[in-house]
Amino acid sequence: MSIDPASDALPVPTGVPGLDEILSGGYAAHRAHLIEGRPGGGKTTLGLQFLLDGHAQGERSLYITLSESKRELLSVAERHGWSLDGIDIYELVPPELSLDSEQQQSLVHSSDLELGETVRMALAEIERVKPSRVVFDSLSEIRLLSQGSLRYRRQVLALKSYFLLNNATVLMLDDLSAEDDDLNLHSISHAVIRLEQVTPEYGAARRRLHVIKMRGTQYQGGYHDFVIKKGGIRTYPRLVASDHHRSFTRDVVESGVPELDRVLGGGLDRGTTSLVVGPSGAGKSTLALSYLIAGLRRGERGVVISFDETRGIFLQRAASVGMPLEEFLDSGLLRIEQIDPADVSPGDFAGRIRDAVENESARLVVIDSLTGYMSAMSGQPYLVLQMHELVTYLNQQGIVTILILAQHGMVGRMDSPVDLTYVSDTVVVLRFFEAAGRVRRALSVLKKRTGPHEDTIREFKIDARGLRVGDPLHDFRGVLTGVPTYDGNRDDLLNERTGTGREPLNKRGPDAAS
Repeated sequence: MSIDPASDALPVPTGVPGLDEILSGGYAAHRAHLIEGRPGGGKTTLGLQFLLDGHAQGERSLYITLSESKRELLSVAERHGWSLDGIDIYELVPPELSLDSEQQQSLVHSSDLELGETVRMALAEIERVKPSRVVFDSLSEIRLLSQGSLRYRRQVLALKSYFLLNNATVLMLDDLSAEDDDLNLHSISHAVIRLEQVTPEYGAARRRLHVIKMRGTQYQGGYHDFVIKKGGIRTYPRLVASDHHRSFTRDVVESGVPELDRVLGGGLDRGTTSLVVGPSGAGKSTLALSYLIAGLRRGERGVVISFDETRGIFLQRAASVGMPLEEFLDSGLLRIEQIDPADVSPGDFAGRIRDAVENESARLVVIDSLTGYMSAMSGQPYLVLQMHELVTYLNQQGIVTILILAQHGMVGRMDSPVDLTYVSDTVVVLRFFEAAGRVRRALSVLKKRTGPHEDTIREFKIDARGLRVGDPLHDFRGVLTGVPTYDGNRDDLLNERTGTGREPLNKRGPDAAS
């Protein structure tokens, strides 16, 4: 067989969502690729997706198995909702294990054969089928029959040469049964991809892959998280913010609460990240909801990533403060993603947000909250760097991003579980304080990179109609130490100035304070 040199080694789709992006288009055509990993790592699933993609494009596909029977492969496919009709499966197993009586005369267990005969049988099947795509599962059987590193290398080289002569794109699977021999395969393979499975002390196992080598291709290095669900493997390429830029109009987003926007210098700027910090119950989520629902009413799409609350409780709480969200869910403008922090990896987390931004055109993203996620990811030393890449990506997409971070404790000195102020363009601090025998809330803005903001401290209140913000209170002390104390006139407090507390401050006239 001959092939045009111009089309040699061109990218071939992998059939795995996200993996083509990592490999700069896919596997190299007419080359042999090594897929290695411990049993249960996902090698078989990855190989089947490769062949199914080829079959969908009208290419002839062949699965050669020395370790699993055809029955087992069909069972794997059925669990994923796949049909392997049209894909040739050639197995070297005892005849009594075959479900296809017509093929029994060609089924021989590999351990009963000399190595040379085993390889010749595989090559004969390739010659008969003439496939464009091949999965060889697995090289462990060839290693065992070789009984020596030199002979093993020669046989794998023979397989590779035959694949190349027949212009087949091949995945060779290896279960790492002999770590000492893996470099033999690395040196003769065009690409090497390793699949890994990491089991934390608590929570679901996390899977990741990395490309060890790929000749002539600028692939994405580092670890990339992936998941195996019904439907196959989905890979989440490691987010590199510098690779994602989009033009957008830099305008100011308002909340619909004039006093809140005023303290923030007019509102939140598009393409920035705002961090809302405070103790539990201080009103962080409600402040974020004010900007979210204002954007939804303007027709912008939004997404809420919720770690701390169930979807039902989140909707109930929003309705209780005068911000019902059901109509926006029904219209498709809003998506609420409830996530169990024990079952999500950093790549999966970033991938869900990218889906909302790139596939659903979300313009507002609220992450509520990072505290539980950070606690669940305590074993990830580079999680802050991953978060830096994520918010930089969102800023470059023109997204209004609001991060909510709950501090430890409710009164007194409070500490944050992680310092994300350096990745945030705006930092809003909420505090409880005591005055006139009541627990009250105070709001202040400590930082805004993109413009001026008030340096005042304002009281705010949350009721059935949402968020109400009062005028600046000048007689505070101890806010930054975590123990704010108000020494001013109680008549300046929000409840006293509004009489019964039922009339929103932003609807009163300019002389209402007199």
